[in-house]
Amino acid sequence: QVQLVESGGGLVQAGGSLRLSCAASGSISSITLMGWYRQAPGKQRDLVAVITAENRTNYAGSVKGRFTISRDNAKNTVYLQMNSLKPEDTGVYSCNAVSYSTVYYWGKGTLVTVSS
Repeated sequence: QVQLVESGGGLVQAGGSLRLSCAASGSISSITLMGWYRQAPGKQRDLVAVITAENRTNYAGSVKGRFTISRDNAKNTVYLQMNSLKPEDTGVYSCNAVSYSTVYYWGKGTLVTVSS
């Protein structure tokens, strides 16, 4: 089992920055991929960014160039640095981890609100 706890959400003005953190615990060695997903009000949950165990990254087109995903293996933590935030970035950001046996784990999420 893997437990994920997100932090760092909040209210920010458009153009501002936030850094989200996702601390993982439990069977860390079983994780191959971690990512951040976003669910805007009234919409489905969409992928924002992912990072592999080899530190390869991929981003949704809407955040490319503004968001950066990174991981600190010593702290078992994945970060999402969000710059130049826009109102459309508002939503609940959830951390996800995928094990080598393709089991998905989710955190409870953290709310990001970007005001115009």
